[in-house]
Amino acid sequence: MIGMGLRLSGKNKTTDGYFLGGRNFPGWAIGISFIGAMISSVTFIAYPADSFKTAWIRLVPNFAFPVVVIISAYMFIPFFRRGTVNSAYQYLSMRFGNSVSVYAAVVFMLAQILRTATVAYLVAILLAPMTGVRIEWCILIAGGITALYTIKGGFTAVIWTDVIQTVILVAGAAACIIFVTAAIPGGLGTIFSESWAAGKLSFMDLNAKTGELEPMRGGFSLSEKTVIMLLLVGFVQYVAGKLNQETVQRWCSARTPGDAKRSMIVLGIGSVPIWAMFMFLGTCLWVYFQHFPSSVSVEILSGLRKAEEILPHFIVSVLPPGLAGLVISAALAAAMSTLSSGINTASMVWVRDIYQPYFAKGRDDRHYLRMGLGASLGISILMIGGAFLFYFADTKTLMDFSIIVTALLGGGISGAFLFGMLTRRGDARAVLIGIVATALFTVYATLMQFGIVPRIFDSYYTSIIGNIIMFAVSYGAACLLPEKPRDLKNLTVFDQSKEQLV
Repeated sequence: MIGMGLRLSGKNKTTDGYFLGGRNFPGWAIGISFIGAMISSVTFIAYPADSFKTAWIRLVPNFAFPVVVIISAYMFIPFFRRGTVNSAYQYLSMRFGNSVSVYAAVVFMLAQILRTATVAYLVAILLAPMTGVRIEWCILIAGGITALYTIKGGFTAVIWTDVIQTVILVAGAAACIIFVTAAIPGGLGTIFSESWAAGKLSFMDLNAKTGELEPMRGGFSLSEKTVIMLLLVGFVQYVAGKLNQETVQRWCSARTPGDAKRSMIVLGIGSVPIWAMFMFLGTCLWVYFQHFPSSVSVEILSGLRKAEEILPHFIVSVLPPGLAGLVISAALAAAMSTLSSGINTASMVWVRDIYQPYFAKGRDDRHYLRMGLGASLGISILMIGGAFLFYFADTKTLMDFSIIVTALLGGGISGAFLFGMLTRRGDARAVLIGIVATALFTVYATLMQFGIVPRIFDSYYTSIIGNIIMFAVSYGAACLLPEKPRDLKNLTVFDQSKEQLV
């Protein structure tokens, strides 16, 4: 990975090359990069853990993803392939003005730093017991290697290392499944028959009181999990994920608009099966430890240990050294893919959306390229420093704080995009009123989590309600506030021109 970054560094002569790879990526590569960026080391551990302890309920929100992919390909991509926009927040500036754009860009950067610090810390916790290396060194190794090839190689290194890392990631999960299949008498037949009989291949949820798997209801409810509500949660979360700079940057880096759309096809076809593979890995582990129980597996199933410990335990105690090395590499690859994307994307937002228009307008491109390299270095240092902060401090308190801060500041940003794209109303004033209303709602939801205020809805649905509040309050404010007529060409779905995408 370092070698690739150093080799590609010579090609980064312009900011367009450093941040967008010269806009020359094929759709299949961007699609695989999307998959790699979405499947972090947290997913690598959490999905098998969930299906080991419960069933396949975690997969239900992901079934909404193909719908989001289709919407993205035919509704969202045209906004960013007109040759005038190369940043998600540049769109917000054109639609609502600089205040909304800067606010969203700063929040995104803060969220990326917190997110990458969290992933670096969590992967260090994962790798330390599996490798015998101290957590501090794991943070430096994972964060340092990723930072080096990302800073030197730019977005081109991000895309092509993502492709390699995604292959390693899938190979690691497949290797575990193949090993378990070979180890259990009867192989796949035994895995399917025993897991089916126990309800482990179902979409039932675990009743915390009885410890039994129970079917979920299928209707609408804000007080409990239902199938339809989980699908809505997935839809809202994935729409929000397609309206941030990580996604827009990849769309803008595609060779052609057709390649941008093809990347969505690759993502849509590949993502759900890969998620399902990780769920199936957890099911395989459950069957394996029914045949060959260990003290750790028994304690996890009885609730004495966290379910997230099962895959690391399996890797360290069961897999032979060579195979264990492949799976450890897969876990590291999952983290590095997320980290590299976060570093490069946040540095692009700093240069293109904040530094260039407000601090150093009119400088030559070489200046902005140097600033991009410096921003990538600075964000990498903040990422590694944040991971060390999580390690040395009260981890739960700090991580809870980072989640709360990001939710308070970033709540409703995706709603602002949808408000801008789906209506002709509103300016910065309406959107900022919507952001304040959404932040107040998030404060209530946070207090509700700690039992300070009455619980009136399941916290699982915070994102749905928050985006509805953002859209509704912004629209209501826009109806009440007078606004000047503006040219909205290519800024709403109703005002898209017939010109060919570029």
